[in-house]
Amino acid sequence: MLAKLRFASALAGLIYISVAWTTNNASAVTAEVAKKCSALTAKAFPPRMIGNPAAGSAVGTAHDQRDYFNRCVASGGNIGDDKEP
Repeated sequence: MLAKLRFASALAGLIYISVAWTTNNASAVTAEVAKKCSALTAKAFPPRMIGNPAAGSAVGTAHDQRDYFNRCVASGGNIGDDKEP
């Protein structure tokens, strides 16, 4: 019985440590940065047909857009015109 209690305690401790470690490393993106990066992404990758998001982008792919947005967020919304479509 004591061995089961020790195992359960050790398992609970490991779970607590792993959850605490992962939550401390994450940083939240502010709404201002997300809005700015969204606008910059829309400007850098204009749509083929205005008003039809299903038409796709005139420049680059969806993967390029995600990469551009992620680089913008990582730099805090200060991204230059170094876009590589």
